[in-house]
Amino acid sequence: MMNEQQQPTLERLEDTDLTLADPADDIRGRTVVDPGGEEIGKVDSLFIDHDERRVRLLQISSGGILGIGDSKQLIPVDSVTGVDEETVHVDQNREHVARGPVYDPDLARQDPRYFADVYGYYGAAPFWTPGYVYPRYRR
Repeated sequence: MMNEQQQPTLERLEDTDLTLADPADDIRGRTVVDPGGEEIGKVDSLFIDHDERRVRLLQISSGGILGIGDSKQLIPVDSVTGVDEETVHVDQNREHVARGPVYDPDLARQDPRYFADVYGYYGAAPFWTPGYVYPRYRR
């Protein structure tokens, strides 16, 4: 198992020079809903594993008005169960996500356990652990 110092660096897509291979895979701006169809928020950003160039986390923005006062939670792509033209479906309920880890850029840079804690909150194995398989979801 990778130790904390060996965890890959995750970066917001817009903070890199990377682009998505298929623009249709860009789910930013889509509404995120829980298994009961309740709206959680919108996909605000995608966190990329720069080494493997895969999306690892979604940044979900909720609340606030025009982006002011909104909350930004992170959720692993492992929670995505489906994607359509306007919606991203996840296997977590709205209340659980709302209580989840809030994105803190300073903490993410300084605390090597930060992303492991995000995965742990959602009960997902971190992508850097042995045997991890990238999730497949219905499109």
